[in-house]
Amino acid sequence: MNTVIRRLFLVNALIWIVSLAPASAQAVKNSGHGMAIPGLILQDASDTDKRKEFLEEILKLLPRDLTNNGHVSFLDKAFKDWLARTGELPPDFDKMPSIPYLPNPLILDEGRKNIPISSMKQWAEKRRWMKRDLQYYITGTFPPVPENLQAKVLSEKRDGDVTIRQVELTFGPDGKAKMTLELMIPVGKGPFPTFMTQWEHKEWAQIAVRRGYIGCIYAGCDLKDDTENYSEIWAGKYDFSRLMRRAYGASRVIDYLLTLPLINKKQIGIAGHSRNGKQSLWAAAFDERIGAVISSSGGTGGEVPFRYSRHKYGCEDIALLSCAQPSWFHPRLRFFTGRENKLPVDQNLFMALVAPRGLMLSSSRRESDGNPWGIEQAYDSTLKVYKFLGALPNYVSMRLRDGKHGTSTRDIEDYVDFFDYIFGRSNHKPVNEQLYSYSFEQWTRISGEKINPVNYPVREGSDLLIESGGKNIHSIKEWIDKKTQIQKTLMWILGDEPPKVANPGPLNFKNSENRGEDYYGNFIARPEATLRMGRVNLSPGSPGDSKPGSGFGDFLYGYLYYPKQQEEKMRDGTAKLPVIIYLHKYDYSQGFFDNQGLDHDKLPFIEALVDQGYAVLMYDMTGFGNRIEEGTRFYQRYPHWSKMGKCVTDLEGAVDALENLNFIDSTRISVLGYSLGATVGLYGAALDNRIASVVSVCGFTPMRTDTREKGTEGIKAYSHLNGLLPKLGFFVGHENRIPYDFDEILAAVAPRPLLVIAPVLDEDATVQDVSSCITQAKGVYQLYGVPKNIQMDTPSDYNRFSEVMQKKVLQWFKNNYGQ
Repeated sequence: MNTVIRRLFLVNALIWIVSLAPASAQAVKNSGHGMAIPGLILQDASDTDKRKEFLEEILKLLPRDLTNNGHVSFLDKAFKDWLARTGELPPDFDKMPSIPYLPNPLILDEGRKNIPISSMKQWAEKRRWMKRDLQYYITGTFPPVPENLQAKVLSEKRDGDVTIRQVELTFGPDGKAKMTLELMIPVGKGPFPTFMTQWEHKEWAQIAVRRGYIGCIYAGCDLKDDTENYSEIWAGKYDFSRLMRRAYGASRVIDYLLTLPLINKKQIGIAGHSRNGKQSLWAAAFDERIGAVISSSGGTGGEVPFRYSRHKYGCEDIALLSCAQPSWFHPRLRFFTGRENKLPVDQNLFMALVAPRGLMLSSSRRESDGNPWGIEQAYDSTLKVYKFLGALPNYVSMRLRDGKHGTSTRDIEDYVDFFDYIFGRSNHKPVNEQLYSYSFEQWTRISGEKINPVNYPVREGSDLLIESGGKNIHSIKEWIDKKTQIQKTLMWILGDEPPKVANPGPLNFKNSENRGEDYYGNFIARPEATLRMGRVNLSPGSPGDSKPGSGFGDFLYGYLYYPKQQEEKMRDGTAKLPVIIYLHKYDYSQGFFDNQGLDHDKLPFIEALVDQGYAVLMYDMTGFGNRIEEGTRFYQRYPHWSKMGKCVTDLEGAVDALENLNFIDSTRISVLGYSLGATVGLYGAALDNRIASVVSVCGFTPMRTDTREKGTEGIKAYSHLNGLLPKLGFFVGHENRIPYDFDEILAAVAPRPLLVIAPVLDEDATVQDVSSCITQAKGVYQLYGVPKNIQMDTPSDYNRFSEVMQKKVLQWFKNNYGQ
């Protein structure tokens, strides 16, 4: 027996043993107040008041349930009904460990003892824990394998050489549960591999039949759903959500398939798209008879982890998705809205449960519900498990197509290719082309950069009005001398910008009337002009154009929105519009504008800015949206620069173009950013005095205090995770030696108006530290005699750019600067 087979044998044996333990899903019992799972840490009764406060806070922030899309359970129409019936409260988040990065499937007791897994016994224990907690927080519990499964052939006919057989399964209490399936059986003796999918993906299965598979579709989807009444049949005993009910139905289909001699029992693959991608992944995680699974564009709850579906990533976050689709996930998941770092589990643990079987994560690079960067983080985490188990190469695959949400024949043929490879029917290996292959360690090898943090002095705090020699600063001139040193430090951390040639931009309105991104094949929806809001495209010139390019910076595309009523004056150059550069969040798939709806919708806000008389410029930053591929080999091309440096340079290019536009007031160029955009805006404004005012929403927390003890991502978010500022990676564990911090960045903006919005519940920031930062910077504003020019707002909210925050920004612009 070779090493791989021996390891897999031991894992399966241990999993079988621990499955008999009392804490298994099958032994979960109804406590009368929701489902109590043995082994989970119960909350202390003394925490009740605090947990009630958490609940009130959460309920204020959640949107209403769209119950037309489904009820929370058979017993509960909406989330509030479930709360009233069960009496459940959120956990005491203060007592839960913070896990800001993806949970590590190869760690036991993460956030507490952090025991590395090194044996198959430990791995079996972790598998048991993952199955239990994924049910508790995400899927809900489900019944054991029924012992009364019955099958009845409803019809059978020939379609050419293929036999079409419809079967109805019954099972469960009094045989009330049913599942309809259809088999498409090719000619031959078999046994055949099986391509299993949901009823609405019948055409997928038809392609598989051409490739020698039995096609199997089952009624566990929106088009035909036999699983909906499972919630009634098992009400009060098991609380599985709609998607888990469908996954449970898929397992009952496999019960039947394994009774057929025509079926190759070791070659059953399942695939699904969108919400069916989610259920397919869940089914494979809990049913080891599935030999391979493909989650196709499953989005949040599928390939995209909840931690990387937050507002700042432009995806369907927990609040949006769980309330828009109340039946899909267990209601307990909503407790973690805005506190995803406290969620003990995440989607990568479903993937880890599939290991070492075949797993493909397939999505589009630019679909609105996706996050290709987040998928890669999950893939990297899962790959470590496959390597630990000694799985064969490419058994876990990541496939990122171009285009939108839908699939075509090219995709399904690739899916069948993957099953062929996993089942040993082909040697054609799947390609794992990563768009975000950066790592800090790789960068250090490429760049050869070395920084010893102990060569930098410890900075426990900073008084901005003291020079490096200890002398107090009493004048603006003395402060400007210090500001110059701060700017040099910022340029050092941003890296060595290569020589550039300035791009003057379009200069006038006529040159701005140009082709946009669609000219080269844009898939991303951009806001169109409206009756009140016009749009011009800042687009580079292309071969064959009869007029000069009207882009900006280094061959960049942008969109400038403006008040329609000002268009005539803009054309003749007599208008002098103030302008706001809106810098986007970490929206890898969509760039500057996502269209998720609900509280993600920023179009009304942009229109409101335009209604106040502003022009608004928006564009994708490097590595995002239509510039994804541009960021893939960035450090191979510019090893001593940084992506943050490139973002700041692009902002400078945008200011160049706006400053030269004859209908823009060059003295009123402002920057507004959320999340990443806020950070870039602050760096840019600290280095470019032409930026007249800045609004930062969820843009920072001080780096010297952003340590592991705070439970945030820390400076590794810049240096290791997103690859924006690699040099900061040398200061991990030595944060108090970082040679600059955000108080200095804010002070370098002085005396220009600056608004910082820092939500109290931002899991990436410590609001007290941000406030201290503002206090420090205010001393410099006081030196200029304008202390009111720096303002801070701390809404009781989580990391998002909410409607309340938007109204605050609109009022701030109206009161403090511009129109």
